[in-house]
Amino acid sequence: MNKQELIFAVAEETGFNRSDTTRVVEAMLSKIGQTLVDGSEVRLVGFGTFSVTRRKPSTGRNPRTGEPMNIASTSQPKFRAGKVLKELVN
Repeated sequence: MNKQELIFAVAEETGFNRSDTTRVVEAMLSKIGQTLVDGSEVRLVGFGTFSVTRRKPSTGRNPRTGEPMNIASTSQPKFRAGKVLKELVN
């Protein structure tokens, strides 16, 4: 399911029109992203937790030349499924 299919499904289930549903879904995704950028996590009880983890800098090898190269530290978004979602899937 992509974002447009999600918007359509939510609009059908709630009875809201698609333009209002689109604005709600876009706002929700934007707010989750901005909260992660600000360094906080988003907990949706039963569904899961969105957070950011920090990868340490490391040394790797260039696959073409074999020379060592430095890999900078990065921030990675992370999602941890909640109990209800895990039980629903299993």
